[in-house]
Amino acid sequence: MTQHIVKTSPIDGQKPGTSGLRKKTRVFMQPHYLENYVQSIFDGIGGMRGKTLVVGGDGRYFNDRAIQVILRMAAANGAAACIVGQGGILSTPAASHLIRLRGTDGGLILSASHNPGGPDEDFGLKYNGPNGGPATEGVTDRIFARTTEIDEYRILDATDVDLNSIGDTSLGDMRVEIVDPVTDYAALMESLFDFAAIRALFANGFRMRFDAMHAVTGPYATEILENRLDAPKGTVVNGVPSPDFGGGHPDPNPIWAKDLMDAMYGADAPDFGAASDGDGDRNMIVGKGSYVSPSDSLAVLADLAHLAPGYAKGLAGIARSMPTSAAADRVAKAKGIQCYATPTGWKFFGNLLDDGRATICGEESAGTGSDHVREKDGLWAVLLWLNILAATGKSVAELMRDHWARYGRNYYSRHDYEAVDTAAANQVMDDMRAAFATLPGQSFGPLTVESAEEFAYDDPVDGSRSTGQGIMVGFTSGGRVMYRLSGTGTEGATLRVYLEQLETDPQAVEKDAQMALAEVISAADQIAGIRQKTGRDAPDVIT
Repeated sequence: MTQHIVKTSPIDGQKPGTSGLRKKTRVFMQPHYLENYVQSIFDGIGGMRGKTLVVGGDGRYFNDRAIQVILRMAAANGAAACIVGQGGILSTPAASHLIRLRGTDGGLILSASHNPGGPDEDFGLKYNGPNGGPATEGVTDRIFARTTEIDEYRILDATDVDLNSIGDTSLGDMRVEIVDPVTDYAALMESLFDFAAIRALFANGFRMRFDAMHAVTGPYATEILENRLDAPKGTVVNGVPSPDFGGGHPDPNPIWAKDLMDAMYGADAPDFGAASDGDGDRNMIVGKGSYVSPSDSLAVLADLAHLAPGYAKGLAGIARSMPTSAAADRVAKAKGIQCYATPTGWKFFGNLLDDGRATICGEESAGTGSDHVREKDGLWAVLLWLNILAATGKSVAELMRDHWARYGRNYYSRHDYEAVDTAAANQVMDDMRAAFATLPGQSFGPLTVESAEEFAYDDPVDGSRSTGQGIMVGFTSGGRVMYRLSGTGTEGATLRVYLEQLETDPQAVEKDAQMALAEVISAADQIAGIRQKTGRDAPDVIT
């Protein structure tokens, strides 16, 4: 085995977003592209000498080849060991758990999350720190800075490591440990939830459909739901991970998980439906004829988490991303605990979790989790719902009616305009910033603007300040609209528009969300001039 020091030069555009670096797969496959970024990660975290990393991904196209490059580079940079999921597979929450369980120096997770996979689709790579969570902004800044000045990378000339055989091997002086990707995670779930109660639920004829969307959660869901909880075989569908996710889009929402929605709204619907995304950190919850929005799901889980053994002592606090509805705030107020609103990106929850200020966190983009790991966790959310269903004996629809009767309903929706011309998207945001002083007092249909501002976050743990995190417009009616450019796409810009209106009349909490939000939707377009400035007549995705 020969170590090479390869001369290189910076490649433009290697700035990590909220979840690492995401680009088209063929971009990552270009000469030196992956190597430059991996070396920049190693240099940005202070070198690899003597360190141990967890390595794994969601099984998308190029996952296995990229892992071989990463292992050879880690060995050449003096790493002591890499712990790799069998077949290169590790869900994002399972990777976070493994980092924490084994006390490693962090991990490299290969995923573009909910984005499609394949040679002409998307790929991604991110570094998670020793706490198991996404890299802090400080570390991310150092990694990016290194990409702009890199002049060489180190790599070992060696044959491929057998990723399919569990056990230890070596790569130069570095130990490579191949582990079962499911076992440790499944044991963690069993420690948090009442598996006996959930088994009894299935034994009494409870029917469920879990759509793994041909993605990484399939093996985890099959082991936990069908093998450990005795759900009938076939409960998990699309359970074998595929490099192109079966040609689909592994984003668990009513648009991309249409087969599940059709089943749950069909004549012979199961009692409970759920789905997870490409890397296993997102979830969708739907009952028989009853879709649960991610914001409502967070609020219900926070309200009733004490029914699961792992949360019987109650919650220290709740955290949500700024665009997530204020439903969780109302739960926190009733419980007498703090609810924190952070910028979008799970890394902002890390300090709150590490400091013991929050127990359950969530984002409107279908990510929910707790202090058991430092990532959102799709299957965890599904299991907590199952525990609550088993403990209450109620249906999903009954639980939602109970929740709205107690707290009111925060009608909520997100409208996504995808692959928008970047200049046009930036113009939308810039023009609204310029109108902050004049918007209050203006009326748009029956709604009058009360406030307009850009969200900034002061971290209560480390005192850091994050600015430019999205635009918020509040109405005198109590409704609000938020605008944000997403960092999870790989081309153009994704303009996300978040719409919310609180309804406290018990007789008016079961309307269709889009109808209930019609006035807010109209005002949102008028305020931002979306149609005029982007040429888009309607959003690409409505959730």
